[in-house]
Amino acid sequence: MRVNGELKDLAATVTDDDTVEPVTIDSPDGLNILRHSAAHVLAQAVQTVNPEAKLGIGPPVTDGFYYDFDVAEPFTPEDLKALDKEMARIIRQGQRFVRRVVTDDEARAELANEPYKLELIGLKGGAAEGNDGESVEVGAGELTIYDNVDGKTGEVYWKDLCRGPHLPNTRMIGNGWSLMRVAAAYWRGSEKNPQLQRIYGTAWPTKDELRAYQTRLEEAAKRDHRKLGAELDLFSFPDEIGSGLAVFHPKGGIIRAEIEDYMRERLLANDYELVNTPHITKGHLYEISQHLNWYREGMFPPMHLDEETDAEGNVTRQGQDYYLKPMNCPMHNLIFRARGRSYRELPLRLAEFGTVYRYEKSGTLSGLTRVRGLTQDDAHIYVTDEQIKDEVARQLEFVLETLRGYGLDDFYLELSTKDPEKYVGSDEAWEIATDTLREVAVESGLELVADPGGAAFYGPKISVQARDAIGRTWQLSTVQLDFNQPELFELEYTASDGTRKQPAMIHRALLGSVERFFAILLEHYAGAFPAWLAPVQVVGIPVANDYADYLGEVIGRLRAEGVRAQLDASDDRMQKKIRNHTKAKVPFQLIAGEEDRAGGTVSFRFRDGSQQNGVPIDDAIARIRAAIAEHVLVDSEADFA
Repeated sequence: MRVNGELKDLAATVTDDDTVEPVTIDSPDGLNILRHSAAHVLAQAVQTVNPEAKLGIGPPVTDGFYYDFDVAEPFTPEDLKALDKEMARIIRQGQRFVRRVVTDDEARAELANEPYKLELIGLKGGAAEGNDGESVEVGAGELTIYDNVDGKTGEVYWKDLCRGPHLPNTRMIGNGWSLMRVAAAYWRGSEKNPQLQRIYGTAWPTKDELRAYQTRLEEAAKRDHRKLGAELDLFSFPDEIGSGLAVFHPKGGIIRAEIEDYMRERLLANDYELVNTPHITKGHLYEISQHLNWYREGMFPPMHLDEETDAEGNVTRQGQDYYLKPMNCPMHNLIFRARGRSYRELPLRLAEFGTVYRYEKSGTLSGLTRVRGLTQDDAHIYVTDEQIKDEVARQLEFVLETLRGYGLDDFYLELSTKDPEKYVGSDEAWEIATDTLREVAVESGLELVADPGGAAFYGPKISVQARDAIGRTWQLSTVQLDFNQPELFELEYTASDGTRKQPAMIHRALLGSVERFFAILLEHYAGAFPAWLAPVQVVGIPVANDYADYLGEVIGRLRAEGVRAQLDASDDRMQKKIRNHTKAKVPFQLIAGEEDRAGGTVSFRFRDGSQQNGVPIDDAIARIRAAIAEHVLVDSEADFA
């Protein structure tokens, strides 16, 4: 339940003056409590099977939970089977979760054999803002331990340092849970710390919901962009280049170019001006922008350049540190500042496909969705105070319309607000910026979800969250309002009354990064892109070699019209050609035999195996071009009617 807004165990004492709200198990809070309780059962099972195992942390995460352990030998599939059996026994027992308040000294005495718990006790007060799950254990306020006790006798079976809350008893976990996999994880996310064994699990209110989740995982595995990228020959990550650095193959290059070209078309149609900036810069630029203060760990180490020495090795000219750029905004600020600006130029919309470099930890890299070299479709809009709200609204509408053009149309919004420990600028400026974004988000009519403390250090943001074809949520576009960068860079414009004023700045990334967006679209479409994005849009398959010339003329006309069309004149049998190009997910297969040649027609075969026969050539070409121009997804005859 929530008591005066705070989550509490059902066993907590309440008064008539308290405001009490129920928390159902299928709500976000309820699912987190269910999953955290399941994590405790997992940890108890591990220490029952292996008493020497040392406990790390075990928070709920999206769709499940994990728990970290320090064990002598890595867990095996057989170990998971044994743990599964032990967890089922504990759950059936109906052990109660009982909360106890303890002092720091009492906690240290009780957990003397748990070195990682002892470290967390020392963090009390600062861990609530941690990003590695420490907040499930300790935070501001009192320390608590949860005992797992026999429901009848009160015998304590196991205990863990934990803030809670938990389910009343283990039996309420039910049968909608499963252990998923094992991974290695550094303690508290730092490579300087010991590497632990992490067991992932999932838990749902019912067995049916568990099965539905497992079905979604199976579908997601089929759509995994890393798997499809290899099967369709789109991109790779050569070891010789380095982790998190992708190369796009010819087919992937075509898709990427189409993604970018459509974006540029939309930018120019919406009064943006295209700019370009270098990949490296002197470190002083990021001192001005404050990135070196707030983002240094996410940047590659500096390159010390331009130092000169004499024959004796004495420095005759001091060198400077250069950095690979992690962000484009400081360079766009310099473009704004390069000459005097008038209010007549505002809003000034600068856009760039700017490649940036971020030193992501190796363990966090994941295909194209988390890389070290990425190209942002970055834009920065400079506005007067009076223009802020209208321009933010315009940017949000621009984002939504453009995403719909890529075939995404199920959205909600997230408002990220100030992290009280990590921000620059005045509280008043943050409040104004946050209120403005909230008003625009509400007026959009889309669902709005709060993300407290999730903003970057320079300003609040609206994030567009998009659901894909199988219901997964991806954060895509962001619109951030920033009063701080213009002040740091001393940006000014001449107002209508002749005075000098500071513009406000809107950061807008629509795709997030081209690489990540490529991966999202690849999984959304399961590789079966709409024709406008497909690397090969049309393939011609003659029934026999006698009809290759006839079909080749049709393919030639399509190519002359800018369609990516190929003739398969190989020696393979027709059925094998059809299988090959269906597997390659080509949108349109054109087939021609004697009847087509005699009638000046072609037959269409679609990705689902359906066909449409006897289509006149001019009509076929016009319909293919229309499907490409209109960004239509064609998988079957019904889609092409």
